[in-house]
Amino acid sequence: MNIRYLEIMEAIAETGSFTKAARKLYITQSAVSHAVAELEAQAGTALFERRSKGVAVTACGRSLLEEAQEILIACRNLDRRLPHLEENTPLHIVSSITIATTLLPEILSRFHKDYPELKVFVKIASADRVLTILRHGDADLGFWEGTAPEGEFVSVSLGAYQLKAVCAPDFDLSRQTLSIRQLCQYPLLLREPGSAIRDTFDRVLLRENAKPEPVWESVNSLALLKAAESGIGISILPDRLVEESIAAGRLRPVKVKAAGLENQMLALYHKKKYITKPLQLLLDAIQAF
Repeated sequence: MNIRYLEIMEAIAETGSFTKAARKLYITQSAVSHAVAELEAQAGTALFERRSKGVAVTACGRSLLEEAQEILIACRNLDRRLPHLEENTPLHIVSSITIATTLLPEILSRFHKDYPELKVFVKIASADRVLTILRHGDADLGFWEGTAPEGEFVSVSLGAYQLKAVCAPDFDLSRQTLSIRQLCQYPLLLREPGSAIRDTFDRVLLRENAKPEPVWESVNSLALLKAAESGIGISILPDRLVEESIAAGRLRPVKVKAAGLENQMLALYHKKKYITKPLQLLLDAIQAF
């Protein structure tokens, strides 16, 4: 079934003439006659009655037109939406846990105020999963922590955060400043292996030839924060996440003699990724953040 033939048939029924239908659709009268002949051959019956002063739709023709109306309406609606199809395509984001807990809500809140019609879907994952999801093309943009990956990704800096060792105010410490080895002698509350926070901390431990035995491991930084507030041990968490608890007196910082306890925060997208208008708007919002 040719959609254009249905449009021609509709125009003939509205104008009552092959000539007027051709004029309305800006096509030749022979094209109109050819379309009608093709439709009547497919239907196996006459769809129009030829009269001296024009044409009239037959009962079979009316039946076909009634069924064709929904198709024609749907096609015209799609035709109107087609130039704006990219603008209405939802964005899919994958974010590491820390950025999802700190920066991302504010970024997307501002973005939604400027572009309330754009839909954004967010998936929260560990840092190593973020890169995997981006490589597979299952997200338009990823928020990641650590050193910028080389090669296949374009990165946009979102700043950095420091990792702080924190404990409850009454937690018993033998000295004010601890080395990495001394820190590992205390009960530690750590993020899971494979997370950006744990990877950074493990690199520092490797440099110092130290190995911790955490009493808690969690994918949830807030769970570790609450455990530290309860006096269970010392946790290593982003400064942005613990600053409120420190200011409220629920936690206190533990001074640690170690370099490299810092993570870069990045927005990433694949170099081969087609940048849609919504994605470009989001990238612009991120760079202006």
